[in-house]
Amino acid sequence: MTTKLLLDARDVHRSFGATQALRGASVTVERGELLAIMGPSGSGKSTLLHCLAGIYKPDQGEVWFDGTRVDTLGEAKRTELRRDAFGFVFQFGQLVPELTALDNVALPLLLAKMPRRRAYAQAAPWLERLGLSEHGTHRSGELSGGQAQRVALARALVHKPRVLFADEPTGALDTLTGENVMNLLVTAAREEGTTVVLVTHDARVAAYADREIVVRDGRALTTPSSAVA
Repeated sequence: MTTKLLLDARDVHRSFGATQALRGASVTVERGELLAIMGPSGSGKSTLLHCLAGIYKPDQGEVWFDGTRVDTLGEAKRTELRRDAFGFVFQFGQLVPELTALDNVALPLLLAKMPRRRAYAQAAPWLERLGLSEHGTHRSGELSGGQAQRVALARALVHKPRVLFADEPTGALDTLTGENVMNLLVTAAREEGTTVVLVTHDARVAAYADREIVVRDGRALTTPSSAVA
């Protein structure tokens, strides 16, 4: 029987030198849920996201993804998990500057050994879907901030990840462009059935989520739901 629970962090601790970023944070995420992780700068919210995504290994505690304990996997297995099951969108997009927009979207498929023609055939509709069909041959330096972030979103979703991790995806954008990107992110995730874990300090961005938690002093606190239809 399939359970609703997809991600589960249990009493996670993580330090960087003498700095304790997480001090026993626990959080669960259900399949298809859009969860917003809020908190001030330095609260540990991005560290929690990175632990959930298998980028960081916690010093103490457990992280589970769909019945698999992630924190005990070796680096190669965690890399494979991130490549195959997860998608990522960060504040500044982190596009490969030497590549075109279409190249960037196709990149995850090529890294997964998909034949080149098939990879590009699968990537192109995502540019059209996000209103970027005329920018496929443009490199990142020729794109506006909003356009670059939409390319990053297309790249994150092109391989149909089970979880999309987004760390301050609108932090470098103006309000109107940020709202546009969030609308596209939520719509695409809903249509694909993708679970979303979103880190933000902006209450307007968190309002797009089904549920919010706040990270303070390295611990996660549940807040009242801020669901949208």
